[in-house]
Amino acid sequence: MVRRPRFDDRAFATPRGRAARACSRLASVRVAVLLAAALALQGVAPDAEPSPTPQRVLGLIRSQYRSHRPPPAYETYTLVRSQKATNGYPDPVGSYTMHVWVRNVDRAALRRQVFRDDYRGPLTFDRPAFNEDRDPGPPTADVFEPAPARPHPVTEVPTPEPHYTPLPVIGSVRALFESDYRVDSLRTEGDQLHLQIYPIRDVERNRLREIYADAKTLELRKLIATDKLFVNDGKDGIFPIVLTVTMGNVQGYPVVSTLHAVVGGGYVGDGQEIDIRFTDIAFPPTLPAWYFDARSYAAHQNDAPS
Repeated sequence: MVRRPRFDDRAFATPRGRAARACSRLASVRVAVLLAAALALQGVAPDAEPSPTPQRVLGLIRSQYRSHRPPPAYETYTLVRSQKATNGYPDPVGSYTMHVWVRNVDRAALRRQVFRDDYRGPLTFDRPAFNEDRDPGPPTADVFEPAPARPHPVTEVPTPEPHYTPLPVIGSVRALFESDYRVDSLRTEGDQLHLQIYPIRDVERNRLREIYADAKTLELRKLIATDKLFVNDGKDGIFPIVLTVTMGNVQGYPVVSTLHAVVGGGYVGDGQEIDIRFTDIAFPPTLPAWYFDARSYAAHQNDAPS
């Protein structure tokens, strides 16, 4: 059966009619383009990208922290340590102030205790480090660095920290690999992200347990970590510590500002809670080489820093 053309069909059957139909279609396309532009101006956008997974958020935070490393070649600071004795009064032995000069490539350091007025203690060589039998530090220490697998004496020179390169980009997505920790929870608390994490392996060495980071910049604000207290060089025991680390920023570099340590494992001696402040943090362009050679200290008593 053949359908008979209606009036409108006949109107478009001629060449002039076909031209009119084309113009009508073009007008429809223009209307659609103008409508899309109007929606864009009104803020109607395509579907947003899905939120990153908690594991990816941890990778992004770690990547942001790594973007500031390695730290400057030289670093100076004041360490103020305070704790109480078992009787509740300040512990004069475990409470002190140190001036410290560090060469970060090998963590060699000159330190000098500060007493009242202008009196200073002797020049001593050190390598500040977390999870070792000495004062923690320096403020620019890598907070993601695993604890040492074994104790390192001060005389042992550590491997220099590598220069971190940007993460590879696959397509338009930056590849992030986080193989040390799993994220158990991720919450937004005000202007901060709060991650509770746990090591995937090496529980004793991967020491972070909680991370607080700026929700916009992903810069570190606070950490909960583990550490160790060595009593009498470890001869009288090594006790676990829960460490609250407050982060700051000096000249664009993330730094540890304060530490609050709570000693566990049944420890009952002086300093069951320890507070450490890092102040006067600076990055001089250079420091004398003899600062980091203990054999030279005797020859520099008159020109030693205070």
